[in-house]
Amino acid sequence: MRFELTEELRNFQAEIEEFLARELPGDLAEKVRCGAGVTKAELAGWTRTLNARGWAAPNWPVADGGTGWNLMQRHIFDVACRGAHAPQLSGFGFNMVGPAIAKYGSQAQREYFLPKILNADLWFCQGYSEPQAGSDLASLNTRADREGDEYVVNGQKIWTSAAEDADWIFALVRTNFDVQQQKGISFLLMDMDDPGVTVKPLYAFNGKRLWNQVFFDNVRVPVSQRLGEENRGWTVAKSLLGDERLLVSRVAENKRILSVVKETLDQQLAMGQTLPEALAGEISELEIRLHALEMTSLRILTQADAGGQIGAEPSMLKLKGSQLVQDQDELLFRLIDYLALPTDRKNAPREAIGPDLSEYVASGRYHHRGYTIAGGSSEVQHNIIAKQVLGL
Repeated sequence: MRFELTEELRNFQAEIEEFLARELPGDLAEKVRCGAGVTKAELAGWTRTLNARGWAAPNWPVADGGTGWNLMQRHIFDVACRGAHAPQLSGFGFNMVGPAIAKYGSQAQREYFLPKILNADLWFCQGYSEPQAGSDLASLNTRADREGDEYVVNGQKIWTSAAEDADWIFALVRTNFDVQQQKGISFLLMDMDDPGVTVKPLYAFNGKRLWNQVFFDNVRVPVSQRLGEENRGWTVAKSLLGDERLLVSRVAENKRILSVVKETLDQQLAMGQTLPEALAGEISELEIRLHALEMTSLRILTQADAGGQIGAEPSMLKLKGSQLVQDQDELLFRLIDYLALPTDRKNAPREAIGPDLSEYVASGRYHHRGYTIAGGSSEVQHNIIAKQVLGL
């Protein structure tokens, strides 16, 4: 399938690319390219740059600071940003709780939270998973007992990314134990500085703090900080997906990684490394898979923008896009070979002897292993495709 952008979309793409070339700091893009990670302050600065241009939240309603772009425009924007190695904004604020507040929030909640999220003045983390409620999230046991105009919250959340930097947490809590599991859950916005909130780190095997445990001990939360109706938090939680389910292909990230693979190959050859002859064929295969993924994604986005009904097809995009990221990681890891072992640049006696991203490749590879789990595991996607697409 061939897909050509209209002149209007090509002009839109050029506008985005010119903005990125002018405004994205080079040192920040280099960090993202290498996989070195960015600081909260750096991400806040880039968020404010986008917000000043009105582009921080393309998926929000226009009245709340969104752009009014359709799905195709959002796809083009995402591809351009990732291609320039711009850091991704906080997904918890921009892709999850922000749209939920815009849809379910009171006027006071919208006026307080949304501008602060847009300008990186307030950071959220997500309180969903619990030690005994991961894939079966509806079995959560963190409870919120109503006492007048307050809830008293007790329980624990786990695998809470970025809790150490968050100002607030959006959490699913059980407000009724006497009904069907999904019907007794409420959605609360909680201040991380409230008495009784404790954050403890969880470290990955490489020593990085990737997650946290969050404990609630008699935390008093005003009822005014509930989002949506009491006992209807499951509905709010499901709505966080929204149109984002159509943008789960990771086409932009796959394109970015493929560009890194090619750059690394060129660097290795320039350094005199002998590489397998079959490598060119492997890269070509990855390019073909990525092209097929992008064309399928564009077909679905175009259909959705035209008002068409989209069923379970996005599960195919999620499945194939996540697998492709991991396969490209594997190739990149093999390209670097033993140079992927981490080094301490501060104490290194000489310049690195391999490509500049060598010490970050292993970390990225292991982190991306979670792509086929997060957002619905590959097994779940296979079941959805079998039932809703193939009718099995």
